[in-house]
Amino acid sequence: MRPSKSRNPQSGISLLEVLVVLAIIALIVGLAAPRLMANFGRANVQAAEVQMNNIKGALQLFYIDTKRYPSEAEGLTALIEQPKGARGWKGPYVDTQEDLTDPWGRIYLYRNPGREKPFDLYTNGRDGHPGGTSEDSDIYL
Repeated sequence: MRPSKSRNPQSGISLLEVLVVLAIIALIVGLAAPRLMANFGRANVQAAEVQMNNIKGALQLFYIDTKRYPSEAEGLTALIEQPKGARGWKGPYVDTQEDLTDPWGRIYLYRNPGREKPFDLYTNGRDGHPGGTSEDSDIYL
């Protein structure tokens, strides 16, 4: 049997050393967190742009099949359920209602006719209100 070593009361980590390490960690997190959050916001904007391009493709398929875009009254739901009088409809053109939802949980906005194109597809961004800056700005296709 090996004799047990007695513990030196001077060894170990002091409370001051622990507090210094915690302060350093808090400083690093405080500097990195704003950058990380900005990247999350930019990712939502990019995800919205990708989703809107997918919806645009579905709208073009709807047009090819029916020789028209959905009316504003029919809305984007016409990509999932056949609207009355839509002859040639071969949908659904998107899988679920969630495919028509922006990263902030709201249905994409659709206007037919559009301001300068046959239709407008857009979202009002994170805040859900027209205008804004950064992640709150409107995203048009």
